[in-house]
Amino acid sequence: MRNTLVALCVISAGGCAPGPDQETEPGAETGTHRPGLTAHDAAVEALLARMTLEEKVGQMTQADQEFIEDDADVARYFLGSVLSGGNSDPESNSLEDWTDLHDRLQSRALETRLRIPLLYGIDAVHGHNNVVGAVVFPHNVGLGATRSPELVEEVARVTALEVRATGIQWTFAPCVTVPRDERWGRTYEGFSEDPALVGELGAAAVRGFQGTDLSDPLRVAACAKHFVGDGGTEWGSSPFFGREDGGGAALDQGDTRIDEAALRRIHLAPYVDAIEAGVVSIMPSYSSWNGEKCSGSYRLLTEILKGELGFEGFLISDYNAIDQLPGDYRSDVRDSINAGMDMVMVPSRYVEFFETLVSLVQDGEVPTSRIDDAVKRILRVKFALGMLEEGRSPLADRSLHARFGADEHRELARRAVRESLVLLKNEGGALPLRKGATRIHVAGSNADDVGHQCGGWTIDWQGGSGEITPGTSILDALRAGATGAEVSYAAEGSGAEGADVAVVVVGEAPYAEGRGDRADLGLSEQDAAAVAAADAAGVPVVLVVISGRPMILGEALDRADAVVAAWLPGSEGQGVADVLFGDYAPTGKLPFTWPRSMDQIPVNLGDEGADPLFPYGFGISY
Repeated sequence: MRNTLVALCVISAGGCAPGPDQETEPGAETGTHRPGLTAHDAAVEALLARMTLEEKVGQMTQADQEFIEDDADVARYFLGSVLSGGNSDPESNSLEDWTDLHDRLQSRALETRLRIPLLYGIDAVHGHNNVVGAVVFPHNVGLGATRSPELVEEVARVTALEVRATGIQWTFAPCVTVPRDERWGRTYEGFSEDPALVGELGAAAVRGFQGTDLSDPLRVAACAKHFVGDGGTEWGSSPFFGREDGGGAALDQGDTRIDEAALRRIHLAPYVDAIEAGVVSIMPSYSSWNGEKCSGSYRLLTEILKGELGFEGFLISDYNAIDQLPGDYRSDVRDSINAGMDMVMVPSRYVEFFETLVSLVQDGEVPTSRIDDAVKRILRVKFALGMLEEGRSPLADRSLHARFGADEHRELARRAVRESLVLLKNEGGALPLRKGATRIHVAGSNADDVGHQCGGWTIDWQGGSGEITPGTSILDALRAGATGAEVSYAAEGSGAEGADVAVVVVGEAPYAEGRGDRADLGLSEQDAAAVAAADAAGVPVVLVVISGRPMILGEALDRADAVVAAWLPGSEGQGVADVLFGDYAPTGKLPFTWPRSMDQIPVNLGDEGADPLFPYGFGISY
């Protein structure tokens, strides 16, 4: 639950100090209510005192392993961190190769004078989703529909274990964005349009990733992102809007144009919860707030986040994000570091960044005190993780391989799927399906595609189609669950005549940031035709929507007897079949308002006069 500090933060544009007539709960004073990263400061200060300027700047530098041409660069530039971006994988993408990759680079860091280990980061945003064979959980939009912080915490705990099986200690999650416009291609990364629900579930994810003791070798460092207002950008404000190559975006990395009171109330609030839960890193957003890039805002990064909110961990920039600041590269580095950035994600320009920042300090353009503060924050987290503990190896614990992708992890994912489904319509008893039916006809573009049900950030940055990783498609799950019934299939919807029921699985193909920004959220012509064909056969039609956001259903809503929002359920399609067959009644509630038409977008909880197709929180059951 939120304490008094949180309430004050979100209603006051003036700061987090309590008013004269307001009480604070014990520990609610700035800087005293969070798990003690500062408990490691004596050891941090001792190590910091031994470091050269170059060693300090190295700790602030994060390279992408894909662009490290010579492994010796890890030691040569004293790199503090390495990441694997969305498509930055070892060649086979296997568990073994991921583990070897981590250990190879980690071993190089141990060749340095001070033997400070690498902090390896990855976007494990719905499971260890880059690795073939990992359990892929529902994306946050689905978890938001569960309304269950206990489930979200358990999903994060299992994700942490699978991440640690590869040796990696840091995930760029949870995303605590508050998406306010469904056209944004990152909507599915957010739990909800409601800041309160985002804060509750984001804090649960932090607890699941980090546990009560970050030095637990089965836990990982979490990273709340993207600070702040990334879900509130205006349509057409993206710097990539209107690109002729079609790769542009209309919302992503755009400008959030609201006053500070609204920014605090809607977008800042979940970060207060994440900090209260002990999150040790935060990623500033590509986006801007009233024209100023968040990655260069002293007001946001230092005055509010580190000052008011007392954040004790470190800030990590997004992928090449500082390049978007105005000016040349030297001024980009100077302005971002002086604004409060602690570690900079410079995938391929790590040598240039290293040399530039050293020069800036030597020339007095970046104070040594700012460097020391940044490195102190980074080292706090490494000490808290136990990475600098004497006698403890930072290399992977390969005994964890036996638990990677384990059956019990898949069962948890299956449970998460069934609890995330939202039943929007059910006329004539179309659901649950009768297991003893003679024939169930299945159709639609997403009925037999594990890649599509996993969505973006799965194996590849933008996701993919087909059997991209082990999992169970919805078609296979229906076949397994249909006791004695024939399950026929035709993607285009033909052949439903004579069946007891037609299950048509439609929705979106995978996408991630940028490419997912869309002006039209209607069903594709192919999907609409599949629904029409099933309806024309004169059988009951169950419509299952696989998507990262509410979609405009159009005529398909009237053609279908039942409609289920299944979001992006991940690798375990059995969870969908569990609900369709009635083994579990649907319990999910909409985490986003569902619009009638594109003309209604954006539409959010509390909008005066709104008449959506389904309101926020809607969901029926059997």
